[in-house]
Amino acid sequence: IDRRLKESEPDARKLLDRIARQRNDQLDRLPDDLGGRVKGLRDYEFVDDEARQKFEQLMQELQKQILDQMFQGIKGSLQQMQGQDLSRVRDMVRELNKMLEDRMEGRTPDFNGFMQRFGDMFPPGINSLDELLEHLQRQMAQMQSLLQSMSPEAREELRQMMDALLQDDSLRLELARLSGFMQAMMPPSELSERYPFFGEDPLSMGEAMGLMERLQQMDRLESQLERGSFRPDDVDRSLAQELLGPEARQALDQLRQVTDVLEKAGYVERKGRRLELTPRGMRRIGQSALSDIFDQLKKTRMGQHQLWRGGVGTDASEELKVYEYGDPFLLEMKETLFNSIVREGPRVPVKMAARDFVVHRTEHMTQASTVLMIDMSRSMFLRGCFLAAKKVAIALDSLIRSQYPRDSLYVVGFSNYAVELKPQTLPQLALNDYVYGTNMQHGFQLARSLLAKHRGNRQVIMITDGEPTAHLEENGRASFAYPPTYKTIQQTLSEVKRCTRDRIVINTFMLERGPYLTEFINQMTRINKGCAFFVSPDRLGEYILVDYVSGKQRRRASTRRARIA
Repeated sequence: IDRRLKESEPDARKLLDRIARQRNDQLDRLPDDLGGRVKGLRDYEFVDDEARQKFEQLMQELQKQILDQMFQGIKGSLQQMQGQDLSRVRDMVRELNKMLEDRMEGRTPDFNGFMQRFGDMFPPGINSLDELLEHLQRQMAQMQSLLQSMSPEAREELRQMMDALLQDDSLRLELARLSGFMQAMMPPSELSERYPFFGEDPLSMGEAMGLMERLQQMDRLESQLERGSFRPDDVDRSLAQELLGPEARQALDQLRQVTDVLEKAGYVERKGRRLELTPRGMRRIGQSALSDIFDQLKKTRMGQHQLWRGGVGTDASEELKVYEYGDPFLLEMKETLFNSIVREGPRVPVKMAARDFVVHRTEHMTQASTVLMIDMSRSMFLRGCFLAAKKVAIALDSLIRSQYPRDSLYVVGFSNYAVELKPQTLPQLALNDYVYGTNMQHGFQLARSLLAKHRGNRQVIMITDGEPTAHLEENGRASFAYPPTYKTIQQTLSEVKRCTRDRIVINTFMLERGPYLTEFINQMTRINKGCAFFVSPDRLGEYILVDYVSGKQRRRASTRRARIA
């Protein structure tokens, strides 16, 4: 036996050497990409038991990472995942798909039973199927963001690696069904965006997914803060504290308290999930805007803006005069009796004469109809000009309602199209991210139609920071181009000519200087004979309100007693 063993030893060694060379050749022929290497090693017949065991441990760890990112929060068995644990994940996905199928077909899903069996695989706080779907959608959005943020080569390599790792056909089938259900039942996630990266520091799968989660949390918080129907309760205060610090949460708490105070004071009211201004709140904002503007005016000389013309009118002033034939008989009884007593002495009855009568002077006041056209293009918001324009609109509305009730004011906002804005909606106006264009033509057209029902003085006050870049085509659709086309300029000037023909004066307040805007305004003023001003946003209210009050030609005089000559 020993002799036979010695005789076969060289042949066995040669066989082992040949097997080793074949295994080395097989390893050398593995693909360069990670997915191909994983797939090749799965089919590789290991000679060394220790090497085979290490590879299996690596595969289990990679499977755990991938499944953990698909269902973040899975704990317990996944942290030391074995074959039976993978089987439990497969069962969980299968029953989840059964619940979604029941929901889509109108049956009542057994959510409570599902959570009793698999609730330990999800984070706490999930109390309904909708909350579970939202959680899964966020996790899938993170993976989608990671894929979109990678280079095409790296993305394809990761996909191949995932295909090689998840070779369990039944699990892959259930995951594909889950993806289909999610796409059908949930709207596309706005969080699955591409994030540009640069740098040389590598990230593990877990680190990359953690970074995606934090970036998406930032996007979600930004969306909550920018929401048009903003309410402090709509903002996740814990998320704000995590991302921005405890000061942010404290500010949100204070803002919620302010909202409660405003509601109790009658300035705002709840309509569904929205907070809306009440008429009282609108008046208060208008008064505040007026106060801010006129407080600034107190620091400058106002005399040069005033002009008054007395005459027969219907509005009584505070100034008094001796009655003359033809005067409106707006009798001031106290002064009239005083004159009679001075003339006749203190006796009863008091004997009055025509020369004792004292009346109020009347003022000749013009009646004006105004359209305030506010540029609502993106540049107005980005340059910080829109807030000043909105404040002027609110202040002018308050001024006219309180002091010139016979006047009419309309507010028109224009971007790609023009639209009439109701005064109560002015405080809530915000940027529309999806709109481009400065369609003055449509704005002038709408202003003409609004002023057509009025007589007397009619004017358009336009606030803008740029030249027209859009006009209406014959089919009624807006056409946008920058720099502005010849057709846009001509269509807009044609509407200016129609306003001029209807005796509508156009006064323009330019918040920015530029060659296109300056040239266009020069052409417009030559046609319409209106005024054009360049003014900074912080002085816009001063110019417009003083110009409006001056145009009313109202005399402001202190009360003066009329005495017998």
